[in-house]
Amino acid sequence: MPDYISICEQAARAGGQVLRDWAGRFSVRQKGPADLVTEADFASQETIREILLCQFPEHGFIGEEGSATQTDAEFRWIVDPLDGTTNYVHGLPQYAVSIALAQGENLLAATIYDPSADECFTAMAGGGAWLNGRRIGASSVADPSEALVAVSLPAKVRREGPEIALFTDVLLGTQAVRRMGSAALNLAYVAAGRLDASYATDTKAWDVAAGFLLVREAGGVVTALDGAPVELFRPRFLASANAGLHEKLLPLVKNHR
Repeated sequence: MPDYISICEQAARAGGQVLRDWAGRFSVRQKGPADLVTEADFASQETIREILLCQFPEHGFIGEEGSATQTDAEFRWIVDPLDGTTNYVHGLPQYAVSIALAQGENLLAATIYDPSADECFTAMAGGGAWLNGRRIGASSVADPSEALVAVSLPAKVRREGPEIALFTDVLLGTQAVRRMGSAALNLAYVAAGRLDASYATDTKAWDVAAGFLLVREAGGVVTALDGAPVELFRPRFLASANAGLHEKLLPLVKNHR
């Protein structure tokens, strides 16, 4: 395999440096309800795009902030230059750069970089999952009552909405639930054994593509909420640290698919 992972990591770290440079000096504008965007998003994405397409000009590029090119290419980079924008805007150190390379829907390489902690999670298909050069693995927790689970809720929810009903069921059926504001980091933490599971009903491919590969390469399981194979570009998912835990968590989420 070409040197995808080192270029992926180089681009993620460069994008993270842009975010650090912009922190505290950007202006905020509204992109949608509770969904803030800054100039840092665009600056980070442009830096990432230049690095990736300079090395692989024949590849496609799909980024959260537009700039999609060659989307029908065999190989496509799927990029979120700033996952956890609201946290970033408020100075909360829980945001990340997420980059994945896909061949069709098959994920080949992934990097999630946390600029605040200088933690770089990487994975390559068949090559395991790593954190700053150290091999990582998902937890062995098999009982939901012992599981710490992260949720990614939509930016706006209704009191009577299905997301709240699902959140309540998971909260009552597990040890504890966390909503931390970055789907990418949630998945990276499952891969590293810090969380035992993560789920979401409303995310995009750029939020989770890198995290899906990390979880799988760390020994975890990712499916759609009904247990079927997850669709990369319609990612309503449950990611668990191991097959035993996944089997027991699925009944909690199936009824809300």
